[in-house]
Amino acid sequence: MTNSWIERLEVDSLLGLKRFAVLLDPDDAPKGRDLEKWLTEISNSEASDILIGGSHLSHGNTSNLVIAAKKHTDLPIVVFPGSPDQISDKADALLLLSLVSGRNADLLIGRHVEAAPKLMAMNIETVATAYMLVGDGPLTTAAYISQTLPIPSAKPELAVATAQAAILLGMKLVYLDAGSGAGNPIPLEVIRAVRKAISVPLIVGGGINSNEEIEKAWEAGADLVVLGTVLEKSLNFSVLKPS
Repeated sequence: MTNSWIERLEVDSLLGLKRFAVLLDPDDAPKGRDLEKWLTEISNSEASDILIGGSHLSHGNTSNLVIAAKKHTDLPIVVFPGSPDQISDKADALLLLSLVSGRNADLLIGRHVEAAPKLMAMNIETVATAYMLVGDGPLTTAAYISQTLPIPSAKPELAVATAQAAILLGMKLVYLDAGSGAGNPIPLEVIRAVRKAISVPLIVGGGINSNEEIEKAWEAGADLVVLGTVLEKSLNFSVLKPS
């Protein structure tokens, strides 16, 4: 029997069972009754997971959002931290992100050193995650905050080599992200190339705005597709359906 979040994702990946998560940003999530209604709608949707976190440097409100999510849904709650302040032991798991697409040492290991004592004292599953920004512009929040350049969309071989290096370093998960508010999703050829090159689960997010784009990302090899901005703006899953 598999108990951990990453083990369940690994099994689903092997079985070809696709998942999608809703990303809630602690800074931009609705409040009060609006949040309760949105969490209930997420719970009643086909979403398999809820990710909580973002590129903004939130202070103190991540745990409150995690607690609210746990109260109103039985879906797994996974922290997607933009900083050590976005850590909560109330969640089911935490993605320990290393921004391997960039060369900002603070986001490769610096913040991890800062967070490690806190994480070691917590009873939370921590998943070493190779986080890779991919895209050509406009500048996304993730790229601006991280002060790094994304991997160019037309260079799938660079994405592949970066993902392979991360796996050799022991990463358990690869997350390809176009960034919050991206104009375009990750190119399918990049997803296919990375999927072919690795055996660990693959998460894809950023710039996905329709059910058709979710299906295409799945078909290209994504195990878990993440939707954030498009749902954050509408608080309604009908925005994903054809008009």
